[in-house]
Amino acid sequence: MSHLARLIPPPRLVDWSLAAAVALVAGTGLYSLAVGDPAGAWVFDLHAVGGLALLVLVALKLRRVAGRVRPDRLTGPRVLSVLLAALALGALGTGIWWALGGSLAVGPWGPWGLLMVHMILGSLVPLVLVWHLRHRFHSPGAVDPDRRSALSYAVIVGAAGLAWRGQEAVDDLFATPGAARRFTGSRERGSDAGNDFPVTSWVADDPDPIDGDAWALRVRGRVADPGTFGVDDLETDDSDDDPATATERAVLDCTSGWYSEHDWRGLRVGDLLDRAGPDDAAQWVQFRSVTGYRWSLPVEEVRDALLATHVDGERLSHAHGYPLRLVAPDRRGFQWVKWVTEVRVTRRREVGEWVAIFVSGFEE
Repeated sequence: MSHLARLIPPPRLVDWSLAAAVALVAGTGLYSLAVGDPAGAWVFDLHAVGGLALLVLVALKLRRVAGRVRPDRLTGPRVLSVLLAALALGALGTGIWWALGGSLAVGPWGPWGLLMVHMILGSLVPLVLVWHLRHRFHSPGAVDPDRRSALSYAVIVGAAGLAWRGQEAVDDLFATPGAARRFTGSRERGSDAGNDFPVTSWVADDPDPIDGDAWALRVRGRVADPGTFGVDDLETDDSDDDPATATERAVLDCTSGWYSEHDWRGLRVGDLLDRAGPDDAAQWVQFRSVTGYRWSLPVEEVRDALLATHVDGERLSHAHGYPLRLVAPDRRGFQWVKWVTEVRVTRRREVGEWVAIFVSGFEE
């Protein structure tokens, strides 16, 4: 047996390692969608190394079973295995392509393109894997790891780590588009260009243009002094009854693969809370859109957020949330609620908002 062959883990250990690697990559990928603070960069690093290790494991699995994939030997479970392998390789391939500077747009998917394909394929892998295990399940008790297996996995993880660092070196050496990515993997689009940056909306959020004269911002919930403000109220700072205008330079980082940095102007949420007077039980501040979309932030964090009316000196366009959108530094783009019409201070976070973000806009 060659030295290389001796480093290959036993078949069942490879199988369970594949399942564990899929769980790791899917979990970190899902969690990364809500990470916008550089302190959370480790999640993206772990996702990348886990994906490269998964690529090695898939190669080991295919090396073992390739001879069984013949037209005259195909069964339902084997067809499912082929589908699972294709999805896994597709997800891994699009992720690596993106990291190496692959095109931002692919086919009819517009600016979401390549990274969205990666996420869709990646989300299908664990679903098909669970179905696959109905036919190919083996108890973990049948796995008996030894020193050779430990050495094998040290080599696999080490190789994945080196490949990850090597990919970054290739990006820097050849100045690929991947070299300019943020820690989230997003690339710059339209910074400091007013409203001229990409427009994306979550799921079905696409309301008709809003009449600013008829629009109002309502402040409700656990506050001593609920209030209602019009557009003009949010742009004045010469009255004790009206909140003051503030500015914030912040990066909007969209989970579809782009980021854009701008100077935002509007109402500081902390000033709004000072006026409204939240009670001692207040823990969360929820921002509601005209579409029904809503998201909450902890009350201790939200004071530094902004309810913006302008971007780079331009009044927000309808597509970017006119007349008011949330600017939440170190949060991902889907949490920057557009077309805000209500701010609600609460004791507990509303569980239903996790459903609302997927169904908002459908009832308009």
